[in-house]
Amino acid sequence: MSGEVLINLTPMETRVALVENGVLQEALIERSRRRGIVGNIYKGKVVRVLPGMQAAFVDIGLERAAFIHAHEVTPSGTPSDEQSTIGQLLHEGQALVVQVTKDPIGSKGARLTTHLSVPSRYLVYMPDSPHHGVSQRIEDERERERLKVALETGIAQQSIEVSGGFIVRTAAEGVSEEEIASDMYFLLRLWRKVSQRKETAAPSSVIYDDLPLFMRTLRDVMRDDIEKVRIDSRENFTRLVEFAEEFMPDAVERIEYYPGERPIFDLYSVEDEIQKALGRKVQLKSGGYLVIDPTEAMTTIDVNTGGYVGHRNLEETIFKTNLEAATAIARQLRLRNLGGIIIIDFIDMEDVEHQRQVLRVLEKALEKDHAKTKCTGVTELGLVQLTRKRTRESLEQTLCEACPTCAGRGTLKTPETICYEIFREILREERAYSAETYMVLASQPVVDRLLDEESASVADLEIFINKTIRFQVEQHYSQEQYDIVLM
Repeated sequence: MSGEVLINLTPMETRVALVENGVLQEALIERSRRRGIVGNIYKGKVVRVLPGMQAAFVDIGLERAAFIHAHEVTPSGTPSDEQSTIGQLLHEGQALVVQVTKDPIGSKGARLTTHLSVPSRYLVYMPDSPHHGVSQRIEDERERERLKVALETGIAQQSIEVSGGFIVRTAAEGVSEEEIASDMYFLLRLWRKVSQRKETAAPSSVIYDDLPLFMRTLRDVMRDDIEKVRIDSRENFTRLVEFAEEFMPDAVERIEYYPGERPIFDLYSVEDEIQKALGRKVQLKSGGYLVIDPTEAMTTIDVNTGGYVGHRNLEETIFKTNLEAATAIARQLRLRNLGGIIIIDFIDMEDVEHQRQVLRVLEKALEKDHAKTKCTGVTELGLVQLTRKRTRESLEQTLCEACPTCAGRGTLKTPETICYEIFREILREERAYSAETYMVLASQPVVDRLLDEESASVADLEIFINKTIRFQVEQHYSQEQYDIVLM
């Protein structure tokens, strides 16, 4: 598998595309005005304690107060029966150093923890934890043992006292002891600066700000199979090379400045793929398709055969469609950055072996995902349940807003429905006020229906109330808007 990273930089936003085998797999977007804050460390102030929820709200200087649960305040490793209540841990007005674990999403504030950590290319430093470990994604036991030894050697080499713990990241697989020690030295120096700012920072202010998106991408995404990193900003190309020279020398030769007249996101049709990722329907090569519906509670994905009829029998058609859908779903979860609970309704398969193979293909495809995913298997209703860790807004939430006409429902009341609502409202007004004449202000489709298909009903209503009803088109009204003026 070969990959490329494309970075499009403007003063307003940074966009990053991760392409594998010529196909867009992930799209990351960071707006200058709405930059993600996951990983940032703040000196916050407790503004409200909620004993019933075992949680508290903390002001960290954002528009909405952030949320922290009791278990994120309790020291790591504390047995559940010994954990203190939120009232014992925090009180209103208390200063608290916290780190953001989840960006504000929709109406929800950021999620926080007091278990601080600072990442580098190969390590994560946890100043308040004595634990050392190796990423579970590194499965080779010999490599795990080598990295544990490298960690111990690196700690022994440091010129300053090492407190806290280190976790070896997946990117450290195969790197030398010298690189581990160098990363460790960088993190300890960084933490010393953060510790100094903790003492002097004002309440509700930032203490540590994570790297900008294009540098984080190099730190977190760079693997041996990434052949090129192309960036279309000469100034930031220099910054990226300098960052790589200090922390990732192996990646320097793979970073390229892209001066082409053709926009960088037109390569591999990235722009087109992003536009498609905002739609409900995803076409499969076989002729089948997916329908993806994100809701507040969960995301549902429905698989359909569409125009694919197969060559042998119905069961083979269903099996092949589901296999293709499993791979496509894993890609769409990454591309759209869908998180939380995800329910997949594959086409019903009678063969248990077919079910097992489709599930195995899905799990294999999900292994490439940087976000933590957990698949719970097939339910009694034949649905596949999985969860995907949500740390930032989805692609749709970043690029779109709810429709002001339908308020996000995706449907509108028909002109017929609005006409009948108007009739009921006129009767209500007549009983309450008994005006001389009624003027109905509504949209063009509603007025057209009132004067055409519903004209007989309007005449009957005028006879019933013994009043005249007039109509006026308001061009700026949506289909569901109307007003009744008493004259």
